[in-house]
Amino acid sequence: MSEKKRCCWAENVDDIYVRYHDEEWGRPVYDDHKLFEMLVLESFQAGLSWITILKKRENFRRAFDNFDVDMIMHYDEAKVASLMQDKGIIRNQLKIRAAISNAKIFRSLQEEYGSFHEYLWQYTNHQIIIRQGEDMPIHTALSDQIAADLKARGMKFFGTVIVYSYLQAVGVVNDHEPKCFLSPQREV
Repeated sequence: MSEKKRCCWAENVDDIYVRYHDEEWGRPVYDDHKLFEMLVLESFQAGLSWITILKKRENFRRAFDNFDVDMIMHYDEAKVASLMQDKGIIRNQLKIRAAISNAKIFRSLQEEYGSFHEYLWQYTNHQIIIRQGEDMPIHTALSDQIAADLKARGMKFFGTVIVYSYLQAVGVVNDHEPKCFLSPQREV
């Protein structure tokens, strides 16, 4: 039995990375709760490796009340102080405060568009963008556009490079390499 072919970044790496590749990355997400979770995690990833975030994901889930947007948007100074003492997460005060303010922006987008997924997916006319095998970019015109809109709304730690990574993670963009068993244009 032959081993599955995966994207280069998911070969010869920790099992947690392989599972993330096989079970999540590039799969379209329409659930606002999951979209918010990934938004928080991606914003904490800024300047760090994704594997660091994946290894701390359960700690983030616990510390950030299972990514409940309504709870996070009402965090107070006592909660910020508590999070700053939590060794299981990234203890960056600016990122913690950004998660709180980003939760408020996320909620306002839900109210404006009916859901966050409607806001996000309207940028692609609800279509998945499929990469055509070229080198993987770090940002695109689409991520530039979304990042600019979110920045104008006050979102932090969510610039164009992080937005592109987010779009890949939640399946708006399918960047699986052609050789990968999850690629829609898989090589045979």
